[in-house]
Amino acid sequence: MQGSTSPEPPAAVRVERIDTVADGVTLVRTVAATVLALLSLGQGSLRLLVAAYLVYWVGDILDGHVARRLGQETRIGAVFDIVSDRTCTTLCAAAFIVTSPQVLLPITVFLVQFCVVDTMLSLTFLCFPIKSPNDFHRVDRTLYRWNWSPAAKALNTSVVVLLSVVGMPLAATACALAVLGVKVWSVRYLVTTVLPLRQQPVA
Repeated sequence: MQGSTSPEPPAAVRVERIDTVADGVTLVRTVAATVLALLSLGQGSLRLLVAAYLVYWVGDILDGHVARRLGQETRIGAVFDIVSDRTCTTLCAAAFIVTSPQVLLPITVFLVQFCVVDTMLSLTFLCFPIKSPNDFHRVDRTLYRWNWSPAAKALNTSVVVLLSVVGMPLAATACALAVLGVKVWSVRYLVTTVLPLRQQPVA
């Protein structure tokens, strides 16, 4: 009986590190924002909620900057960032609804958009030879412009929350519905136009 051996990974598979500085920043900001959001949820504290959002948003900008600056952009790091964003968003949203029940509708629409539709859309970068959704301009500039350009990302993650904070739930709901519409259109465009073109055999 021959001894069992571990199969060699395919030559095309590139093993990525998971102990980069950028991933460390993602981990720290996610844990810190999670703790602050849970404390806010338990105490009904608006001050802790603001702190949680600030840690989440500033940390999200910082980990991306560090990854680019140090040349540490990886596909596993991008997935880690996407999952961490949804964790922070969900807990902050729950605390926000507890502290300000009037934001229930816009925040609910926002959660459906960001944690369901946008998550699926963002993870489709794994179908292409790019490191993260930030590189999607190499696949399709239209999808990149509407979903992952700096302006689109700001609208996607913060405008609904900011409108809710300043006491404009109707405007926040309208904005959340508009972004949801863009995301649904983007998924349809990806499935019907971008993916079929990429799957065509080379002559």
